[in-house]
Amino acid sequence: MDSRIQSYLRFAASQQRDTEQIGPFLATFNRHSANPFLNYAIPDDAATPSLSDVNALIAAYESRGRKPRLEYVATLAPAVEEALVAAGFTVEGRLPLMTCTPGLERWLPVPPDIELIVPVSDAQMLATVTVQNEAYGESAPSPEDGKRLRDRLRAGEIAVLARVASNKEPAGAGVCTVPGNQTTEVAGIGVRVAFRRRGIAGALTTRLVREAFDAGVTLAFLMAAHEEEVRIYTRAGFSTTGEMCKISLSQ
Repeated sequence: MDSRIQSYLRFAASQQRDTEQIGPFLATFNRHSANPFLNYAIPDDAATPSLSDVNALIAAYESRGRKPRLEYVATLAPAVEEALVAAGFTVEGRLPLMTCTPGLERWLPVPPDIELIVPVSDAQMLATVTVQNEAYGESAPSPEDGKRLRDRLRAGEIAVLARVASNKEPAGAGVCTVPGNQTTEVAGIGVRVAFRRRGIAGALTTRLVREAFDAGVTLAFLMAAHEEEVRIYTRAGFSTTGEMCKISLSQ
């Protein structure tokens, strides 16, 4: 399963970003944002990078104004971390890698004053991106960001927007990335501060997973940022099956 997930991460990055193979690393670059979570490299399975490989990777990111950074399934490339640390990288975190397969998902209730929709209109697309950006502390998106979401949805990505039923005020949103090999990542689940601790994140997770399984996905995975998220995703039917290493060059 780890190999399937890492293979999918390479596929998904290649669909959404510019890529370059640098030694044993697939480097990915977002054209529109320097956000480090959208710009990172993935090592080959069992990679044993040399110092020159690491230096070439650093140069590639810095030449594009991006922070040198990697995300990968730790068990698949155990020699990579030592080589990166020797070159000045620092581990940002080791996040639980959680998975769910059809039949294991659990429905979590939608708060009574909230409705979940799949965005269709331009306004709903922009609201989805706006909520995610606000939840993650990013700047307000432009109409172009809404159009890019529409393009991804046309390619197979799934998005769900949570909003107040009475006045349609956006409350939260999340996506399942474009499936490949019947695999998808549940990502970008964000809830605005005023709407947190009401069960919206859990409701978004279960709706996204059901939409993905209905579309033919047989493996959904995600990375939990902290223990509270682990509890939410466990209630939604996910279980911890591995660990993701996130590591970047110290500044």
